[in-house]
Amino acid sequence: MNSRGCISWQSSNGAAATTESLIMINTMTRASCRRRLIVASIAVTTLLTAACASTTINRVLADPAKYRDKDVRLSGTVADSYSLANRGVYKLDDESGQIWVVSDRGVPRRGARVTVTGRIREGFNLGSLGDQIRLPQAIGSPLVLMESSRDAKD
Repeated sequence: MNSRGCISWQSSNGAAATTESLIMINTMTRASCRRRLIVASIAVTTLLTAACASTTINRVLADPAKYRDKDVRLSGTVADSYSLANRGVYKLDDESGQIWVVSDRGVPRRGARVTVTGRIREGFNLGSLGDQIRLPQAIGSPLVLMESSRDAKD
């Protein structure tokens, strides 16, 4: 024991160490590990958020090439919807613009607040379904969001 009541010893290279200094080193190491873990968590969260960033419909419509075949998250109100056999389309309005969303999980009701994730596609075609059902002309527009998931806000 030294004069402060701490156990001390000498390492093989001649350096003296005390329990106080070892506790301080251990505390610093834990703090460093916590900081690294926090920074790593922030980095992963940022990457995941950027992979499917929320944007506005106006941004998508203004630069479709930037968003084509990429995952996009949009939020807004359902302005119109049409469905058949648990499939359909609905028009999403976020006050910056409107876009048609194609869903194979049914469609939300008019007026519903939703956040939808999907891929922006150009040149969507309803195929043989388009010949049998009279849908609004606007559904044939060249830009749609192919829904992969949806959350209702109501």
